[in-house]
Amino acid sequence: MGLRGLPALVRAVPVLFPRRSQTPTALRPGGAGTLLKLIEQLPPELRARSLTHSSWVDTRVQSYERLEFLGDSVLGLAIASVLCGRHPDNDEGDLARMKSFIVSRASCVEVANRIDIPKLILEEAPAPEEKRREMAANQTILGNVLEALIGAAFLAHGFEQTRLAVVDAFEEQIRRAETARVDHKTALQELLASRGLQPVYRVVAEEGPPHARLFTTEVYVDGSVRGRGQGTTIKMSEQAAAGEALDSSAIGGGGD
Repeated sequence: MGLRGLPALVRAVPVLFPRRSQTPTALRPGGAGTLLKLIEQLPPELRARSLTHSSWVDTRVQSYERLEFLGDSVLGLAIASVLCGRHPDNDEGDLARMKSFIVSRASCVEVANRIDIPKLILEEAPAPEEKRREMAANQTILGNVLEALIGAAFLAHGFEQTRLAVVDAFEEQIRRAETARVDHKTALQELLASRGLQPVYRVVAEEGPPHARLFTTEVYVDGSVRGRGQGTTIKMSEQAAAGEALDSSAIGGGGD
């Protein structure tokens, strides 16, 4: 698979940090240039590859996994660029915390459901109906497919159109991160609150002398461990545990 979209990415570098006012009207949220529209305009072979699970083909390179790898980077760059543009006074740590929440596995699953990727899988995935249904019901796979489709959109449409469409699709996650001044614990709290759940943190180990303690904390959701982290303070270990939970397939809702 050739990387035909790479020249567009190179050309986009000087304008990676646009202000909101620079977004063309046709590609603003709700306009014609949404991520779903770009997906609908993908070449059939590329769209089919984006919806192909590795268990359906002879070799993994025939599945969506390479596109997922590419899409993960495109998603990260798209979100990093918009955060830098909207928050010129924020330091790297603030931007990293926001980005971590916005591009997390759980956020990808939310966006995939919002733009109805399950319906796309059920209608177009190249597999028997039973396998399509299994794939559409697996929340983790939905996040993977979304990233694959983002990678495919980059190859077919170039970086700038894909970036604008990704920002449109993830706008709710971006606003949530911005308004909450999000850290990992806040992000996890808000994500779970939308499902009627709450995280519970428990310190499970303390090591080292009094002047150099190392704490290990686990975070539980609905009675199950969803993340584990360490830090030199309890607060830091809780942050690390929440970060692992946000990026876990369990929070996304299933296993691949």
